[in-house]
Amino acid sequence: MPSAVPPAGREPALRTIAMPADANPNGDIFGGWLMAQMDLAGSVEAVRRARGRVATVAVDAMSFHRPVFIGDLVSCYARLVRSGRTSLTVDVETWVERRADGAREKVTEGVFTYVAIGADGRPRALAPP
Repeated sequence: MPSAVPPAGREPALRTIAMPADANPNGDIFGGWLMAQMDLAGSVEAVRRARGRVATVAVDAMSFHRPVFIGDLVSCYARLVRSGRTSLTVDVETWVERRADGAREKVTEGVFTYVAIGADGRPRALAPP
C-alpha cells in the first residue's frame, strides 16, 4: 500500500515527535495535546500575515480522523484561507509518519481563527498584504 502524501509544495509550520507524557496509558496521544500543536502551527501563519502578535479566538472546526501514537513524527501544515479587518482564518492539517513502518497518514484537520493584537492588548487592523 503506497504512503499518503502530505500537502505538495508546502513545508510544515510545526514538526514534533509525540512523546509518552502526551499519551494516555494505552499509548494514544491526547486530542488536547494535538489540538495545541495545531494551534501553534496556525499561529505561525497568522503571525506572518499579521506581522505581529495574534490571539486565538475560535476553533471553528476540528476533525480527528486517525489516532496518533507515541513516537510518531507529527507535522502540521497551515494555510491562510481568509483575512478580514482584524481577524485571520487558518486551515491546519496534521499528518504523521508512523515510527513503526514509516507510513504517512492525515490524522486531523481544523480551522482556527486568530485576531491581530496591538500593544494595548486590543484588536488592531491588519496591514495590507
